[in-house]
Amino acid sequence: MKSLSISEARKLVLLSQGLSPKQLKGHALSKTLSVFCRLGYVQIDTISVVQRAHHHTLWSRNQDYRLGHLDQLVADRKVFEYWSHAASYLLMDDYRFTLPRKLAIKSGVENHWYRKDPKLMANVLSRIEIDGPLMAKDFESQRTNKNGWASKPTKQALEMLYMQGDLMISERRNFHKVYDLTERVLPKGIDASVPTQQEHGRFLVFRYLKANGFGTLAEMTYLLKGVKAQVKCVLEQLLESGEIEKIIISDDEYFTCSESLFLLNTRLTRKHARILSPFDNMLIQRNRTSTIFNFDYQLECYVPAPKRKFGYFCLPILWDGKLVARADCKVNKPASKLELMHLYVEPSLKERDAFLAALAQELQAFTKFNQCGEYSIQKVSYDFY
Repeated sequence: MKSLSISEARKLVLLSQGLSPKQLKGHALSKTLSVFCRLGYVQIDTISVVQRAHHHTLWSRNQDYRLGHLDQLVADRKVFEYWSHAASYLLMDDYRFTLPRKLAIKSGVENHWYRKDPKLMANVLSRIEIDGPLMAKDFESQRTNKNGWASKPTKQALEMLYMQGDLMISERRNFHKVYDLTERVLPKGIDASVPTQQEHGRFLVFRYLKANGFGTLAEMTYLLKGVKAQVKCVLEQLLESGEIEKIIISDDEYFTCSESLFLLNTRLTRKHARILSPFDNMLIQRNRTSTIFNFDYQLECYVPAPKRKFGYFCLPILWDGKLVARADCKVNKPASKLELMHLYVEPSLKERDAFLAALAQELQAFTKFNQCGEYSIQKVSYDFY
């Protein structure tokens, strides 16, 4: 069984994730699509302290990325919205692999957040069939919760129809979902056959390994419902056939494949800094980030203010093949300024001047990406543990 050093493991992750800066081929939009082909999905998030996570994750891998690219790829039916481990944009070519979950929800095998109202769902579906694509605000209904926080029954019906596959998101308008019949959104010729358990398991294994280099069963099935047993079975079959193999990293066993290991022959560009989204694909599994990168990270916007250690929306920073800093920052729109309220540099970082020079270059690009004219760093800490 092969062993990888922790440095080799980090290199493999970064190369698999497309976070080693290199020139992508094609025009700007095709580069964005190529990022999707590498990652498989990009998580959607509503927080807009800086550019939203789905834009940020794509920009981190393609600095020719433009905010209109996602809308264009949705309009071109190259990507679509559904769930990975969370709400995400997915490759349209992978559409059929969302069907097992949709059918499980539709049949009642898998529960969703909302209770089904078959009559209301039928009425909503009929309305869209007749009137065309609609948003939640196009339906009249009262909230069922007197405190005002529960979503409207028609919104719940729309989401149930979306999650079970009768509706898809045809576009977003000012970030609001526009729902349409699935058959009107799917492009012609798309494979809409339901995969077998083995096909689905193989897809989950190889999609994960391509995007991440190596992984465990738990990592491959992270927050995915009802698939662990079938993925475990497929892993055993793939090991027996030699399509994947086991490796050792810091005494822990992982699965990988020759295609991933071949990346180790590629040079890793180390001297460029990268400011990452808290919802970046590389970071979303915090235990993995801690194990491989020795970087304990928590998004503290969900933590009460008095208990925050690093701030409301602290962004991890990658440099020299490692996670070496984090910055609590926000966009000050009236001033057109990107404000870094506090930059925390890991005490273990030795080449501070070289890092700060690389960060300054990245901050210039990040400022422009956030549609700001300038940035400021208000405070820097090197010893904060």
